[in-house]
Amino acid sequence: MKKVIVLSVIMVMGAFVSCNKTSTVTPAIQEIPKAPKSAAQPDPSGNQCYASTANNNTIWMSFNVNSNQEVNGKLSYSLYGKDKNEGTLIGNIYGDTLIADYTFDSEGVSSVRQVAFLQKDGTYIEGFGDVVEANGKVSFKDKKTLKFDIKNTLTKIDCEQDN
Repeated sequence: MKKVIVLSVIMVMGAFVSCNKTSTVTPAIQEIPKAPKSAAQPDPSGNQCYASTANNNTIWMSFNVNSNQEVNGKLSYSLYGKDKNEGTLIGNIYGDTLIADYTFDSEGVSSVRQVAFLQKDGTYIEGFGDVVEANGKVSFKDKKTLKFDIKNTLTKIDCEQDN
C-alpha cells in the first residue's frame, strides 16, 4: 500500500512540475501589432478630371478615389465618325494603374468593358490589349501584356470644364 501511495505522489508531483515548466516558457518571437490598413493609405481624394483632345477625338474622365484605392466616376468617348458613348467607371488603382469596368450606353445598347489607364507624370495613358468576352462583359485577356499608347494621354483639367 505504501508503494501505491508513494508512486501516486511521485506521478502527481511529476505532472505538477512538467506543467510549471511549460507555462514559464515565453515565445521567442512575439507578434508585432500592425497599424490599421487605412492608416497606411492616403486620404481619399476629391474629384479628379482628365481629358484628351486630339484628331477630332475627345476622351473625358472624372473620378474619386477612396482610402481603399477604389475608383468611382464617369468616362466618355467622343471619337470622330463614331457615336459618342458615356457611362460610369468603377474599379481600383493598383500601384500606378487604374483598372475599371466602364458601363456605357451606345446606339441604344448598354455594354460593359474593362479599361486601363497608366498614371504617369500627372497624366493617365489609356491601355489596350487582347480582350475576351464573357457574361456580357469585355475584359482584358492578360493585364500584364497591356500596351499604353502616349497618343491616348489624358491630362489633368479643371473639373468645372464641360466635357
